[in-house]
Amino acid sequence: MPTDPRQCDPEILRVLSPRNLVYAYAHGLFPMVQDGELMWFSPDPRGAIPLDERFHLPRRLARTVRGGRYVCTVNRRFDDVVRLCAQRPGAAPTWISPEIRLAYRRLHELGLAHSVEAWPRDALEQGHPVGGLYGVALGGAFFAESMFHTATDAGKVALAFLVNRLRERGFSLLDIQWTTPNLLQYGAYDLPRPLYLQRLAAALRQDCTFA
Repeated sequence: MPTDPRQCDPEILRVLSPRNLVYAYAHGLFPMVQDGELMWFSPDPRGAIPLDERFHLPRRLARTVRGGRYVCTVNRRFDDVVRLCAQRPGAAPTWISPEIRLAYRRLHELGLAHSVEAWPRDALEQGHPVGGLYGVALGGAFFAESMFHTATDAGKVALAFLVNRLRERGFSLLDIQWTTPNLLQYGAYDLPRPLYLQRLAAALRQDCTFA
């Protein structure tokens, strides 16, 4: 269920307009809300996952993908995915505030924010997805925002699906904000901000469609 605007800080929501968000992403910025304060980030270096031969799928995960334990869909449960990303057990206090949820729902309605959902093969689209991620697509760039799983490897399968989809559709940049130890296993790497902005500018000139 979409977030009720009455739960949101109207000033934060005003700043997080679709126009402002698109402008921010196109200039290397992304928002988070922490303790009721809207903050903007542009990490240096910036994390990315390669979309060429440098992308690495760990052997065990590759077997899981081939085995078809999970089936992935696109944009079937956007609100559920964002909500579940915000509710990850044991995670630090979430930056996915009600304002963030509503702002990205608006981007989704404009065809700019997307979700990938992972489902058990024998329970496709029943209940809630057991893994998934969401992000923003502009030109040939995809800005991954958050990922979750409630079943083993389901979030990782969603990531593998995302990479394949971006490759098939000609995207050139998969932005992950920061390179974390967990993402290194996929070939994640750092880009100095000047180089990232060059790569971003080139990607934005592409005409790619995610969904």
